[in-house]
Amino acid sequence: MRNLKLFRSLEFRDIQAPGKPQCFSLRTEQDTVLIGSEHGLIEVDPVVREVKNEIPLVAEGFLPEDGSGCIVGIQELLDHESVCVATASGDVLLCNLNTHQLECVGSVASGISVMSWSPDQELVLLATGQQTLIMMTKEFEPIMEQQIHQDDFGESKFITVGWGRKETQFHGSEGRQAAFQMQMHESALPWDDHRPQVTWRGDGQFFAVSVVCPETGARKVRVWSREFALQSTSEPVAGLGPALAWKPSGSLIASTQDKPNQQDVVFFEKNGLLHGHFTLPFFKDEVKVNDLLWNADSTVLAVWLEDLQREENSTLKTYVQLWTVGNYHWYLKQSLPFSTCGKSKIVSLMWDPVTPYRLHVLCQGWHYLCYDWHWTTDRSSGENLSDMANVAVVDGNRVLVTVFRQSVVPPPMCTYRLLLPHPVNQVVFSAHPKKSNDLAVLDASNQISVYKCGDSPSIDSTVKLGAVGGNGFKISLRTPHLDKSYKIQFENSEDEEVNPLKLGLLTWVQEDVFLAVSHSQSTPQSVIHHLTVAPSAMDDEQGQLNISSSVTVDGVIISLCCNSKTKSVALQVAGGQILKYLWESPSLAVEPWKNPGGFPVRFPYPCTQTELAMVGGEECVLGLTDRCRFFINDTEVASNITSFAVYDEFLLLTTYSHTCQCFCLRDASLKTLQAGLSSSHVSNGESLRKVERGSRIVTVVPQDTKLILQMPRGNLEVVHHRALVLAQIRKWLDKLMFKEAFECMRKLRINLNLIHDHNPKVFLENVETFIRQIDSVNHINLFFTELKEEDVTKTMYPPPVTSTVQLSSDPDGKKVDLICDAMRAAMENINPHKYCLSILTSHVKKTTPELEIVLQKVHELQGSAAPVPDAVSAEEALKYLLLFVDVNELYDHSLGTYNFDLVLMVAEKSQKDPKEYLPFLNTLKKMETNYQRFTIDKYLKRYEKAIGHLSKCGPEYFPECLNLIKDKNLYNEALKLYPPNSQQYKDISIAYGEHLLQEHLCEPAGLVFARAGAHEKALSAFLACGSWQQALCVAAQLHLTKDQLAGLGRTLAGKLAEQRKHGDAATVLEQYAQDYEEAVLLLLEGAAWEEALRLVHKYNRPDIIETNVKPSILEDDILILKREMLKYLRGKNHICNFLSEDSTKMCVFRNRGSQKYGKMLIIDKSK
Repeated sequence: MRNLKLFRSLEFRDIQAPGKPQCFSLRTEQDTVLIGSEHGLIEVDPVVREVKNEIPLVAEGFLPEDGSGCIVGIQELLDHESVCVATASGDVLLCNLNTHQLECVGSVASGISVMSWSPDQELVLLATGQQTLIMMTKEFEPIMEQQIHQDDFGESKFITVGWGRKETQFHGSEGRQAAFQMQMHESALPWDDHRPQVTWRGDGQFFAVSVVCPETGARKVRVWSREFALQSTSEPVAGLGPALAWKPSGSLIASTQDKPNQQDVVFFEKNGLLHGHFTLPFFKDEVKVNDLLWNADSTVLAVWLEDLQREENSTLKTYVQLWTVGNYHWYLKQSLPFSTCGKSKIVSLMWDPVTPYRLHVLCQGWHYLCYDWHWTTDRSSGENLSDMANVAVVDGNRVLVTVFRQSVVPPPMCTYRLLLPHPVNQVVFSAHPKKSNDLAVLDASNQISVYKCGDSPSIDSTVKLGAVGGNGFKISLRTPHLDKSYKIQFENSEDEEVNPLKLGLLTWVQEDVFLAVSHSQSTPQSVIHHLTVAPSAMDDEQGQLNISSSVTVDGVIISLCCNSKTKSVALQVAGGQILKYLWESPSLAVEPWKNPGGFPVRFPYPCTQTELAMVGGEECVLGLTDRCRFFINDTEVASNITSFAVYDEFLLLTTYSHTCQCFCLRDASLKTLQAGLSSSHVSNGESLRKVERGSRIVTVVPQDTKLILQMPRGNLEVVHHRALVLAQIRKWLDKLMFKEAFECMRKLRINLNLIHDHNPKVFLENVETFIRQIDSVNHINLFFTELKEEDVTKTMYPPPVTSTVQLSSDPDGKKVDLICDAMRAAMENINPHKYCLSILTSHVKKTTPELEIVLQKVHELQGSAAPVPDAVSAEEALKYLLLFVDVNELYDHSLGTYNFDLVLMVAEKSQKDPKEYLPFLNTLKKMETNYQRFTIDKYLKRYEKAIGHLSKCGPEYFPECLNLIKDKNLYNEALKLYPPNSQQYKDISIAYGEHLLQEHLCEPAGLVFARAGAHEKALSAFLACGSWQQALCVAAQLHLTKDQLAGLGRTLAGKLAEQRKHGDAATVLEQYAQDYEEAVLLLLEGAAWEEALRLVHKYNRPDIIETNVKPSILEDDILILKREMLKYLRGKNHICNFLSEDSTKMCVFRNRGSQKYGKMLIIDKSK
């Protein structure tokens, strides 16, 4: 969905040369043009507009003096550093442009009609006046000569295997009589010059020749190989024209055919069979096709046409049309009308062999024109909901407009089409933010037609619906209407005739103001024109645009872009300079565009596409070259970009690595963009998306998530880039537009947790608004099913760095429970009957599913008498629950409600055999209530509840209860069920204490025994763990005798000594066994010298100091000294072993070139 837009044009008028131009060629390395006339050859430089060389051929005798001579071909030969010229008289010349030396390398007596060189310049083919073809090498050595007319079909002649006859084959709508019709041979067209035409395939392996057959008088196309072997002959085609052009890519050979009611461009395959065609927009016998030319990359076909004389005083014109193909449809992208009278008649044209989209035109009045084209996508630039995301495609006198907001129509179809009286050359949309759907069309007659959206008083006949129309359909699209057509008033009408594309880069900056650019004829300057609407009556269909003011700029302006928000206009000059055009100021001026540093911006290479965008708060110029190099101001950001588009605060790009990247420009910097585009893979990032190979951006639908891409073969693909989707969803959530966000997330499979996690506080405060907007039980249930504790803004969809929303998290971390409770309360407040299923879902979805409550609510539905509007039945509710909960689990929970009616209702929905569950339920019904519930809870393994019910059954069931407590370790729960002074409490405590002893938890066991009054068991437990304080306390309650207490003390002291608690052991011996001497010994054993001395002096036993205290201290010091001595000796031995290898070690340090380190240093360890 791209159009050809004029990049720049170059014009060289009134070249000072004798005679009339006949043909021309290019010198690509010198950027000069070689023009041949009846007097000779000249070389001109169109950039500096001067004649560089002039080589006369009349004086040398190669052309006659009477001016009847003709040059039939010119070709620069890089290997010879010369130019090859062929004359109609039969001479083949080599001309050195540096020395002006001429050499005749060959001559054909019968004359030469065509000279054609192979693309690799290894072979040259000459068509002679004797209807022969001569092939020579680049050294002009003849290889072979053959007759141009051949009787044989060629080496690729079709083979008939004899499967049926023509008479028995199917002939379609023509019927059986078509089998007996004789092939009619029509003679060549009346205006055919009968000259042979030669064209080479791009690789030089084959060439095709179109000649008039002398037998039938009709043209035929023959294909020859590089070895000069005939390959095939075309099938008979009535009305075949002389024009011939082989597509450089090698697939098709283009020619023309006159049909009874139309004129077509037809395509031949290499085997001579027809393969496709398209119709030219002219009537039969209205024009003739002089030539067909493919550009270097086979994407554009130029058709050179000329009006045929119909009336004596009619004005004849010559046309150059540029055709492209997409989705098997041929589009007429540009039409250049020239006059056939005077100086503007076209003599020859050709494509540049190096620059694919450069077209060279030579006119009869020594006028040379050069047009550079580039691809562009004409789309509306609005950013609000009123913009319909329009994309316009030029197709002859039609403009095909597709409205992507409402429908995605694949080309060549469209939403609607505009019908113009003349072929269209340029389409431009209004830059006004509120009128971005209005468009203006510049046609080949330099007339601008303005179409505006809005109510029209009458039906516009120039606007026709496309693929969206049809019978029986209601049209909701508001198509534009033709507001008025404006004729541009030129100061000199001759300019329009000589250069049809005088005005380029048309831009609609204001409702009644257009900007356009023209180029100077004599100097490398450009002029910016202000086109303003002249006052006229409202009823006038024809208006006028006046050039109100003009500003001259040094250099050739090659692009112009406008920012619809800031109304800034940026110009790009051919040298790369970026200028700012102050079109709104009273005194129109142009100033350099400066970067944030204050320096003028200059693109290193010319950019074919430019845009203005705010990058990091600064307005910058974005440019993309035809070599896929992408610049922001004068900084190259990437070198693999195939297309880009600026939408709102986003920059979208497609790359050669088959990805589409999206960046937010609000707070971006050039470094971040460079880093993002240089990395080939961004893990878990929302900025990168894989796309099909060769995808290009068509447009972005404003305030939506659709990104339209076009594939190389022409078909469209709509993608929803994750960055655009999440940005739009965040905007909707900030505006509390939950319905739009939900629908988008559901359609594009975005996790619905983002609705809450984007801003939990706001969501919980507006839960009721969310429910009222969604207003669908199924959608609310879908939201519940996707809830999870994970915060998706931290894992799946982290917000951009520039996000200003302060996200909050739930303090207790139970996000799902909070949402379920809040939404359930809101739904119960709005309409509990309508949202019954959603309320049940909110119970089931909680962290701990509340299935009992759910089943109770279902039971209540079953028991409700009068039906309520919007209410669901218990049957429907239960069937819905089975989608979330396993039926067996639901059966168990229903059994846990002790409601047998509910149990039966659930059991009927399960796969259980009634023979299994009915006896079980009948048995339960016969039991006492508490024992029944105990049995149910034990069956459901809810043992805590089970012992609670069993404790209420009476003392006779206590043994069974105690066994269950022991089996399931429910001591703590069981102790809460009985009073502390009951026998059951004591029995459970004793059992609990014994369980703790088995677990080697002696101290807790002692406490449990003591609390139950089992003091002896408590004492044993405290003795086992060495808790002497607790043991002595329990011993006091046992009323032990003095001897028993002393024995207990000695036992405790022994256990404490084993545990190296010498201080505690000494205290027990002193206070309870009255054995202070043994206590002193224990203190000495534990090195408690001060405490031992205290007891010695307390009991006045100084003899113990000499007998026990001092020896103990001395013994301990000796042990310390031995230990330290051992460590010392171990370290000494280690050092001696390390140094015992040599008594003296010598270290020599040398450093060549340095006298400081050149000395020998000897270290003697023995000293």
